[in-house]
Amino acid sequence: MRLLVVEDEARLATALQRGLQGEGFAVDVAGDGPTGLEMARHGGYDAMILDVMLPGLSGYRVVRQLRAEEHWLPVLMLSAKDGEYDQADGLDCGADDYLTKPFSYVVLLARLRALLRRGAPQRPAVLTVGALRLDPAERRVTLDGAEIALTVREYTLLEYLMRRAGEVVSKTELLDHVWDASIETAPNAVEVYVGYLRRKLGRDILETVRGAGYRLSS
Repeated sequence: MRLLVVEDEARLATALQRGLQGEGFAVDVAGDGPTGLEMARHGGYDAMILDVMLPGLSGYRVVRQLRAEEHWLPVLMLSAKDGEYDQADGLDCGADDYLTKPFSYVVLLARLRALLRRGAPQRPAVLTVGALRLDPAERRVTLDGAEIALTVREYTLLEYLMRRAGEVVSKTELLDHVWDASIETAPNAVEVYVGYLRRKLGRDILETVRGAGYRLSS
């Protein structure tokens, strides 16, 4: 199997290349974002190990561009940033896994093998329901191409409903997943924010299923 390692730290890149070659992989290395992006596009690789902080183009931008082009090469992202929001950003950009530095080589190898077993996922990084489009990486929502301004709560509620598009989602489930569980929230808060979304998106998009909850449809 062919792997691409995009890492600007030369010693780490060389160590990864040698170690992975010792495991039987064919490994190419790129030292900056633009070169890594071009090689990923045309190299026919089975997976890519991608650093976040790269010269020329960050790892976030590399994977976001690949996904925008509907290129689903499995990506294991490496970063010294170990905050939960940093990891969420990497995954929201379209990476398949995220590993913080310093890392165990044994763990990296296990995660890489797991990616290769799954293969290239045929899924978009951007959520689309009819004419409604939500880009988690840019936190941007458009309807028929026009951008819709949403508050943080409205955006979070819409994202959850879009990930469950076509399904009936109860108020209780929305409270559990969209609101802070440590703060007591009245059930009518869901109704209030559903009303806000309907005013911005149109009443036909978000359906009330009497006695059950809400359903987002195209």
